[in-house]
Order: sequence, then structure tokens, then C-alpha cells
Amino acid sequence: MLRREGGFVTVEYLVAVALSLVVLVVIANFVVWEYGRGVVGSAVDEGARAGSRAPAPEASQLHSCEQSADQELADLLGGANGSMGSGVSISCSRLGNQLVATADAHFAAWLPAMPGWTFTTRATAIVEPSG
Repeated sequence: MLRREGGFVTVEYLVAVALSLVVLVVIANFVVWEYGRGVVGSAVDEGARAGSRAPAPEASQLHSCEQSADQELADLLGGANGSMGSGVSISCSRLGNQLVATADAHFAAWLPAMPGWTFTTRATAIVEPSG
């Protein structure tokens, strides 16, 4: 005598599809985070370069550094209004003949059960002598 168990395959299929979609979202989230990390690294590099080439005084160099880095973030992450750019803060400082751009970033996770990603990156450039 055969029993009908046709409905059980549907449940297995739905669970497998749901788990596959969760894995896909997690992988996509990691890819977007890596893109964001590259953008933040590029922004601090560009900020340090721009600030090191700016003419003295030091306040002008720091302003140029932060403005250039913020522009890079605005172009590639949507700036302070973008979903990823809002979690990034960039500061510039001068240490001797070096200009240091530092970014503190936090990217939120797409799924509630997954933790966000927080990191710090910095770039250094030698300040070019004026004249």
C-alpha cells in the first residue's frame, strides 16, 4: 500500500530556496562592504594627496584634505546623505612634514541577525615645500 507524501517536497523546496536567498544576500552584503572599503581607502588617499599639495598655511592644507576626501565619498558613496556614506567620517591632521588622513567607517548589515562592519583606515603623504 502506497502513502501520499506529495506535500512534503514542497516544504523542503521552500526551505531550500529561502536559505539560498539568505546566503545570496549575505554574499552580496560582503561584496558591497568590500566596495565601500575600497572607496574609503581611495578617499583618504586622495585627501592626503590634495592636502599635501595645497599651499601653506596648515589650516588650508587640512581643509583641502578634508574637502577632497569628502568629495570622493560624495561621488562614489553618496556622501553624508548616502546609505553607506553616512557612516563614514574623515579627519585630517599634520604630523611634522606629513599630512595624515584618517577615516572611521561603519557599514550597516542588510540582515538584522548579521553584525555591521566597523573599520579605520588612514593615508599619509609628505607635505611638499612651498616655493
